Amino acid sequence: MSDSTSHDSHVDGFIYGFSHFTQRRDSTSKRGYQQRSLVILSQHPYPALFYTLLAYLGQAFLSHGGPMLESACHNIAHWSDPLPGSTVELGFLGYVFTVELPTTVDAQQSSATNRAIANPEAHILVSLSPQDPPVLCAFAACLTHLWSIWECLLLCEPILVFGPSASMTSQVVWWLRDLIRPIPLAGDYRPFFTIHDAEHSVLVNPRPPQAGLLLGVTNPYFQRACQHWPHVLSLGTPKGGTKSSQPSIDISVGPSPGWNTKTHKRYIGRDKDLLKRLEEASRGNDVAKMEASEALREHFSARTTAFLVPLQRYLNTLIPTPADRSAPPTPTPSSVNFHSPSGSLFSTGTQRTNVQPPLRMKPFNESAFFASLKRNGSPLPFKSNTKRKEFYERWLRTSAFGVWIAGQEEVVNKVLAQDVPQPTGKTSLLVPH
Repeated sequence: MSDSTSHDSHVDGFIYGFSHFTQRRDSTSKRGYQQRSLVILSQHPYPALFYTLLAYLGQAFLSHGGPMLESACHNIAHWSDPLPGSTVELGFLGYVFTVELPTTVDAQQSSATNRAIANPEAHILVSLSPQDPPVLCAFAACLTHLWSIWECLLLCEPILVFGPSASMTSQVVWWLRDLIRPIPLAGDYRPFFTIHDAEHSVLVNPRPPQAGLLLGVTNPYFQRACQHWPHVLSLGTPKGGTKSSQPSIDISVGPSPGWNTKTHKRYIGRDKDLLKRLEEASRGNDVAKMEASEALREHFSARTTAFLVPLQRYLNTLIPTPADRSAPPTPTPSSVNFHSPSGSLFSTGTQRTNVQPPLRMKPFNESAFFASLKRNGSPLPFKSNTKRKEFYERWLRTSAFGVWIAGQEEVVNKVLAQDVPQPTGKTSLLVPH
């Protein structure tokens, strides 16, 4: 997909890299094995799409070499520019994928779409995290803490994500980033971060970590360098393991698998039925894990939507009403020009003209919002009204709120500008030649 500046709602200014790494024995090599990496760079944050392409291209390139790479580049060069919200068919190495694009970089894509079609593997929701292996496996040691992790994401808390492999940390960081859509992720996120990164000293240092930073790492060095971080999510199977027909995912270095937080205490109740299903699925087969992983994503996506309900309800009161739209125009002074019989132009001074002022969304008032929240409540099962108020107070102080409310104002004001009725009376008097 080529770069298109006319559709910048689809990009966020970053370049994303997606890699396929292979290692196989090679007696001719001094190390005894051969390593290859195939990398796709793109300005589009489409993990599901590019990981799928690499899954097909990686093995083909390993088996047949350069011609497969040339063929892949030729296919991609013939793709059309991405249009927000469109569904396109992309040919790639003899396969055809149906690809669904989000309307914006922060738009949520529903996985229910995949269940409604005959071949879900060929229908790709590009902004989703890779679904194979099931993400549930990575969270096996912290299932009961998933609700706390989601709250920390909303509150722009920095989280260090430690995993046994780059593929696992990448999958989980992409998955976490997706959960809070359509709320913008105001902080930085790195699905896989190393000590060789050019911004290593900027993101990892003795100072408090940046708000909202999600860092996926595998090197045990980060356990020492980030010991002052408030939250550490270590992926994999809990020590002692679980009974399962599938091999466990163990982590040999770094912190023990689980969720470790120094500051966060949960505000909202868990879904006990879902938790029970997750625990049972984690001991089941791949199908059970895949279905539970999908249910988990849908659950937290729904919770994010529910979190926004009180805010959207209050914002509706800030939008000008039909009465405001039909208010009489405000008289303003303006000069009036006349043409004299000789053809010269002269001014008579000023007269009052009727000008319709632009309608805009009213400013957000924190006290009025909390009065609305107290009166109408929230669909989320907060532990208490005090916890509910404290959670929203904290969120209003995050940079995510600033980005989100600015986006809401832009959309509303744009619509209001299009709907402003034009004045019906004449605002100037011109004598024809």
